[in-house]
Parts: sequence; C-alpha cells; structure tokens
Amino acid sequence: MPGSSSGAGLRWLLRAGLEAAAGGRSGRAKFSTMSSKSHLLSTEERNQVLYDLKAAGWSEATERDAIYKEFIFQTFNQAFGFMTRVALQAEKMNHHPEWFNVYNKVQITLISHDCGGLTKRDVKLAQFIDKASACV
Repeated sequence: MPGSSSGAGLRWLLRAGLEAAAGGRSGRAKFSTMSSKSHLLSTEERNQVLYDLKAAGWSEATERDAIYKEFIFQTFNQAFGFMTRVALQAEKMNHHPEWFNVYNKVQITLISHDCGGLTKRDVKLAQFIDKASACV
C-alpha cells in the first residue's frame, strides 16, 4: 500500500474502495452536475428541517451555516463500520461530510460548500447518517 504509516495505508484503502463502489474515477463524472442543482434552504424549509434535526440531536454550527452531531459507539470497529456506511452513501450522493474520528467517537459537520450553507442534500445525508448510526 502507498505511504509508510498505517494511517496513510488506511486512507488509500478507503479511497480505493470508494472509487470502486462508484465505478472507478470515471464514475464520478456523472455526479458533476448534481452539485449545481443544490440550493440553499428557504426560511420555511430551514425552520422545519432544523426543528426535526435538532430533535434528532443535530445542532447548528455557530461559525457557519452548517449542522453538527457527535456519535459515540462502544468500539472503534463500530465507529469505523458506521463511517464506512456513511462514506459509501456520501459518495453515491457526491456529498461528503466533514468528520473527525478518535477511537469510538465520530464528529460530523454537514454543509454544502458549493452553496455556502445548508441544502436539501445536507438534510438527506443527515437522515441517512441517523439511520446508519441506529443500525450499529
């Protein structure tokens, strides 16, 4: 595997697996127009989805128009399995979370960078993430 550290090898392995799941590098091209279809949520949409997401444990990021949630699992393997499920779904959606993982803790921030804030893609991915966490 490329890289001398186990972390670099693991990143390479994940990237290779995600590319294979997406049909290789050429598989990404079909998603290129997907981000242009995203738009910021209207005030009404935003109020409704934030109400529902907050009820599910998500919070608004204070420094930008994003949502955040922390997940704690019993083991690293559970956290890693959860992250793998989310990564595969995110690749299908061409919408990738910002996340941080230490042992059994996974912190996720969702924002549509191309729009500069929350979109329906963030909401859909957050809903998937909540379902994925419940299955671990």
